[in-house]
Amino acid sequence: SFRCNLKIVYKRYASLYFSYAIEDQDNELITLEIVHLYVELLGKYFGSVCDPDTIFNFEKAYFILDEFLWGREVQEISKKNLKPHVLFLKKLD
Repeated sequence: SFRCNLKIVYKRYASLYFSYAIEDQDNELITLEIVHLYVELLGKYFGSVCDPDTIFNFEKAYFILDEFLWGREVQEISKKNLKPHVLFLKKLD
């Protein structure tokens, strides 16, 4: 049988829930910080983030997520370094 030892970490922002499945040895607080950074970056792109933004523009939401997470590993956490990428995506629209 298949056994998976994962923890679910989630955070609610307004009407949106962000959830991640993490391994037992992973830190929940770091995961919550990653969620918070993601919400801040979504806010820079969409303004006020709501359900339709993430549903109808999911490819942009994934692009933003890919800018700092790659292969389940954090690649960049500096908002200063990430902001130009988010603004570049906004210019493409």
